[in-house]
Amino acid sequence: MAIPNLDAFQVIADPSRRQILQMLTKDSYNINSISENFEMSRPAVSKHIKILQTAGFVSIQIIGREHYCILNRDGFNEIKEWINHFDKFWNNRLKKLETILKNETKS
Repeated sequence: MAIPNLDAFQVIADPSRRQILQMLTKDSYNINSISENFEMSRPAVSKHIKILQTAGFVSIQIIGREHYCILNRDGFNEIKEWINHFDKFWNNRLKKLETILKNETKS
């Protein structure tokens, strides 16, 4: 099974993968438990999990014969940096507006 090389935005573009990520905010789950929440085959869910793992969103912990999926913050770094860029942009704009408004009220 070849896993495509996707950037973080392509990884989270899939609604099933976003749902898996949301599930993992509540607890770690094995692949069978995750599969029960989807109307797709276990191999299809496994492929989504492998994509999430390859992109750094999910870590796999093996306990006995079970593979547990655990949310990993590394995958979110690219998204966080992208959002932070726009946060800085808007904060700068708001500061400029605040300065303009303060100067207007002084006049």
